[in-house]
Amino acid sequence: MNDTADIGIFDLAIGFSVLAIPLLLFLYYRIRLVKDLFISVIRMIVQLMLVAAYLEWIFEMNNPWINSLWVFIMVLIGAGTIVHRIGLEWRVFIVPFIMAGLLSMIIIDGFFLGVVIRLDYFFDARYFIPISGMVLGNSIHHNIVGLTTYFEGLSKRKELYYFILTNNGNRKKAIRPYIQEALVKGLNPLLANMSVMGLISLPGMMTGQILGGASPVTAIKYQVMIMIAIFAGCTMILIMSILYSNLLVFDTYGNIKFSHKQPKG
Repeated sequence: MNDTADIGIFDLAIGFSVLAIPLLLFLYYRIRLVKDLFISVIRMIVQLMLVAAYLEWIFEMNNPWINSLWVFIMVLIGAGTIVHRIGLEWRVFIVPFIMAGLLSMIIIDGFFLGVVIRLDYFFDARYFIPISGMVLGNSIHHNIVGLTTYFEGLSKRKELYYFILTNNGNRKKAIRPYIQEALVKGLNPLLANMSVMGLISLPGMMTGQILGGASPVTAIKYQVMIMIAIFAGCTMILIMSILYSNLLVFDTYGNIKFSHKQPKG
């Protein structure tokens, strides 16, 4: 198959012109998103240019320590984003979220790269970094939803927790309704997306592989694999984040000892 067609600078400029449509709508309806639009587009361009520069260097070096360090940085940024968006205390919850992300990535990467794809070089940057990034990137949104549901539930419905705890004396049973609700709300959007994939949405990874010259069959195999990895990874990161956080949320008597601020808008 032919190589991917390149996009010239002039063609890229033409592509940006389509932003005139939302820009005109914002101005017409006096929606205060014009500044945000320009800031977002500029940040996107700068960030992606930097990504292209250092990923090219990382791919060229293809060093296991450098690749692992970059995945750790992605886990750290993801954990920090989740803590910030949920409205939790950074010093208390950043470590549990990092632990959840790292352990989940070890399991996911170990299984899919080592067992399913069976790479000769496990830390190959062209597989190790993109797959880790897709799992972590997708987990952020679903973890924010799920963890917000969990911590808000504990904060706003303490009476239910203490009622169950008082009646059976088992903290695991007392927090089960909150975990159930967190998993349902956190993972339902991902399940819905998976159920219509190929009918309503054309997955980005599959499209990218086809544009890169891979056959549609190979692209579909990788897309199925990455979606399974994303769902398993999101589930593990969410449940591990909850379980590790519980070590700090409750005291030795089962009392709730944390305060939950309003999530960041």
